[in-house]
Amino acid sequence: MKYIVPHTRWLKRSLTGVLASALLLGCFHLTGKVDAEPAAPDPNQAAKSLDQLSRTEILESRKALYAKISKATNIPWYRIAAIDQYERTLTKAHPKDRKHPERLTGILITEPAWSGVFNPELNDHNPRSISIFNGYGRDGSGDGRADPDNDLDVLYSMANYLQRYGKSQEDFNIAMWEYYHNSRSVQRIEQFSKLYEKFDTLDLSGHAFPLPIGSSYSYRSTWGSGRSWGGYRIHEGTDIFANYGVPVRSTCYGVVELKGWNPFGGWRIGIRDLDNHYHYYAHLQGFEKSIKQGDIVTPGQTIGWVGSSGYGKPGTQGKFPPHLHYGIYRDSGLVEWSFDPYPSLRHWEMEERKALKQKKGSS
Repeated sequence: MKYIVPHTRWLKRSLTGVLASALLLGCFHLTGKVDAEPAAPDPNQAAKSLDQLSRTEILESRKALYAKISKATNIPWYRIAAIDQYERTLTKAHPKDRKHPERLTGILITEPAWSGVFNPELNDHNPRSISIFNGYGRDGSGDGRADPDNDLDVLYSMANYLQRYGKSQEDFNIAMWEYYHNSRSVQRIEQFSKLYEKFDTLDLSGHAFPLPIGSSYSYRSTWGSGRSWGGYRIHEGTDIFANYGVPVRSTCYGVVELKGWNPFGGWRIGIRDLDNHYHYYAHLQGFEKSIKQGDIVTPGQTIGWVGSSGYGKPGTQGKFPPHLHYGIYRDSGLVEWSFDPYPSLRHWEMEERKALKQKKGSS
C-alpha cells in the first residue's frame, strides 16, 4: 500500500538550473564562499536510548527539542510538533516503508529530498552543497553536518522549509500542501497543531468510556459481524446498548471533524485524535448544542445522547433498539480503515472504574 511522501518539486527544474548549481558548487570548492547558513540552535546533547526513557521523559525531551527549534526559527513549537506527530502516525501505519534509526522525532525526509534531487552525492551531509542543490537538509545541531537521522537537524530542516512561506495559518497550510500535496495531510496537521496550541502540552493521551460509568448499559464485541440494510456489509464498530437520552461522551482529546446526518449512522459525530484515529459515534438522539465542527473536545465531555436514528432519510428513528454505535478508524495517509474498538472500550471502562473507586476511597 502506498503512503504519502513529500512532493519533489525539484524534478520540474530545468537542466539550465542544474548546470548553474553545478557551477556554483565548483566555485564553492575553489573559493569557499557561499551564503551563510541561518543561525542554528545549540549542539544536541547526548541522550539515553528511547528504551531507557519513560513515556514522560520522552515527551519532555521532544518538547525541549521543539522549543529549541522554535526559538531559533520563530516557528511556533506546536506547528513543528504537529508535523512530527503526523509523520509518526504514518510510520505506525507503514513501519517497513518508513523504517529509520530510532530517534525522538518521527519526521522522515528521504535521501533525494534531503540532499537535493540533482545532487550527485545521494548521502550528502554537507549543509552548503545540499543548499545549492535545493535539498531540505540543514545543520540544526551545530556540528557542521546535516544528518537526516539527527533529531535537531531534521526538525531544524523542516522549520527552515516553513520559514519560506510566512507566519500566518494560511501560510502554514500552503507550506503543508506544497510539501505533501495531499489535503488530508494538511487537515490532520492543522488539527494536531490546534490541539497542541490549546493545551500547551504533548501529553494528551487520556481516554474515557463513551457512556457514563454509572449508567445502565451493555455491550459485547460485534465488530465484523454482518449487516444487510443498504446492502451487505460488515459491522465496523461496537454497539453499546443503553436507554434513550443517556449522555454520549468523547473518548479522547480531539477535534470534531464531522457532525450531521448519515443514512446508515443517523445523527452522528466524528472526532479526530492525535494518533490519527477517527472516533465515530452514531445513531444519536441528538447533539450537544454547543458542539460544532472544528471544536476541541476532551475525554468525558458530553457530545450527544443515545438514540436510534438512522437507516433512512434525515430524522428517521426507531428502526432498532436505542444504542450507541462506536467505531474507530485508522488513517494511513491516503485511506482509512476500521479496527475493532472492543479491546480499547474494555480498557477505558476498567481504567475509569478504577479511578472512580480510588477517588471514592480517598474522599
